[in-house]
Amino acid sequence: MDATVVAPYCCNQLVRPPLSWLLASYRDLVVGGLPHLSPSEEARLNRLCLLSSHFKRFESFIKRHGGECVQKDDENVKLEDGLYLRSFCSGLDEALSGYRKTLLVLEEDILNDPTLTMGHIICLTEPYQGLFVSLSGILDKLETGRYHGCQILDMLQTGEWMYGQPDIQQTVQRILFTCHRVMFDQLTTWLLNGLLLDEYGEFFLHKTNEVQADQTNVDDEDDLGIGGITGRQMKRALKVIDGSDVAHDHFAINAPMLPSYLPLRVAEKILFAGESVQMFESKKQKSVAKYTDPVLGSNEEKFAKKLTELKHQSVFSIHQFEIVVNEIRSCVAEHLWTLVVEEHKLVSELIILKDFYLLGRGELFLAFIDQAQLLLQTPPNQSTEHYTNMAFKQAAHKVLFEDDDTLSRFHITVPLKEGSPGKKGALGGKVETGWHLMGLSCTFHWPVHIIFTPSVAERYNKLFKFLLAVKRVQLELQQCWIHHMDRKNHVPSIEETTIWQLRSHMAFLIDSIQYYLQVDVLDTQFSLLLSKIQSTRDFEAVRVAHDQFLTSLLVQCFLLTKPVHHCLMELLDLCHSFAILLLQTKSFEARQRAQVDSQAQGFNHLSSLLFKILSGAKGTQSNPHLSQLLLRLDFNKFYSLAEGAIARLLPKK
Repeated sequence: MDATVVAPYCCNQLVRPPLSWLLASYRDLVVGGLPHLSPSEEARLNRLCLLSSHFKRFESFIKRHGGECVQKDDENVKLEDGLYLRSFCSGLDEALSGYRKTLLVLEEDILNDPTLTMGHIICLTEPYQGLFVSLSGILDKLETGRYHGCQILDMLQTGEWMYGQPDIQQTVQRILFTCHRVMFDQLTTWLLNGLLLDEYGEFFLHKTNEVQADQTNVDDEDDLGIGGITGRQMKRALKVIDGSDVAHDHFAINAPMLPSYLPLRVAEKILFAGESVQMFESKKQKSVAKYTDPVLGSNEEKFAKKLTELKHQSVFSIHQFEIVVNEIRSCVAEHLWTLVVEEHKLVSELIILKDFYLLGRGELFLAFIDQAQLLLQTPPNQSTEHYTNMAFKQAAHKVLFEDDDTLSRFHITVPLKEGSPGKKGALGGKVETGWHLMGLSCTFHWPVHIIFTPSVAERYNKLFKFLLAVKRVQLELQQCWIHHMDRKNHVPSIEETTIWQLRSHMAFLIDSIQYYLQVDVLDTQFSLLLSKIQSTRDFEAVRVAHDQFLTSLLVQCFLLTKPVHHCLMELLDLCHSFAILLLQTKSFEARQRAQVDSQAQGFNHLSSLLFKILSGAKGTQSNPHLSQLLLRLDFNKFYSLAEGAIARLLPKK
């Protein structure tokens, strides 16, 4: 059949919508049964019409989504508007340019030679059959999945069309290249200027409204292969605490928008670098002249050029992309190291935290315990926190602590429990006194707040509460000994001798635990931290070293080992009750003897349980700190010979 017959009618009288109009509304087919068309000619015409239908669909899609403004109330609009979708339409439009040129050539050929057959039309348009089917499949997937933003990148990169015919792969690659340009524009403004330009919520980073403390266990984190730095750890480093002098926007990874071919470690580095730049830019806007130097310094132009080169590469290379991101991250990390470690004296800040949170200033907290003993031994009320802070300041002045600026940064917290005072808490049904609820908070200034995040401050507070509980019970048992020495001329009975031996055994256990905590844990880990800080110029390495330091303290102080922690807290409560009984009792009557006997049995049970737990872990490499504590308790084998039950019961009358 002549092409002159086909051309005027292939999209008019000869065509009809298919029976499955609702499923394939973009297809046109030739009306069947026409007398002057053979079945083979009808099949070839249908093939041409299908190509035309695909093209009509592409044109309609570009017109609907490629403009500057999309009507959201339009029922035909299935996709959310955005820059990536517009870029996709731009790339699709560019991919159709070859077909449009072919149509112009075909039109010119028909005008020059009206006798051309349909075979000539098929010959020129056949190369686009497979391509248009693939492009139409992309639109089907795009509309069905309602992909948005960077999700479009992932759909294009991971689709089956990237592994098919070379011409189809090259066309999809050109569309992907157009979409990647939007991503590189957003990356450049984020990495170099700390600005997140994302009007339509398409980027794989987004602004968060508030900072949530990350409670993820470090054992569950995946190593990124860069010196033990993990994604979650790096994310925690960027969660800043509140305060008027450090407040700025907070950002996080928008996981649904993160392309699967972009590793999480790379996204975390991008987040770290950009938010660090953003932090400095926000500080610069407050006209603080000391911090107006750009984070990237003279390297900013170099990095901008490298990002531009990556943007213009026809094929996205994750390897080259990660190299550039690593260079930017390293530059930012070294700048932060200089600022935090050298200019703002991070080591001095750590020593201050050790003095307060880790009870490094032992004389200060001995004076505080003595000053606040009566104040905190009852359930707190609304004025307890105020008077406790007054007692803390009085204790500081008592030990001649004259650094008022440092002291003003710390605040004792005694939160009120919901309900009436004296409400029973979770500590074995016991009344939660001020000592149980008391904590310590600290104000961190810019820029050290990057390291001392809310989650870090909370972990320091947990350590403080535990260490203070041990110190308080140790002091109470020592006061019992002083009380006993005041009566050294008194000839004790056998019962009293047994009671004071029980005090001695309790003091031995608590003193051994305290020595283990101070020497084997706190001093050792702090020395390791300082050596790591002094051996690097990378801020992230410093921050991770500090994070590992805190984690080691939590583990080796048994705050993350529930059986040991619960046993120790029960022992501390029992020793506290025993010490209070001794200090308040002048003569031991039947009632007091029964209490002491019950406490001796409880002490034997708990100390025996602790011995079994520690002995069970002896020789294992996973928990060497348990073996170290057992060594402190059982240096002369007395503890093991008694199987932990070291207390003697009162003789029966």
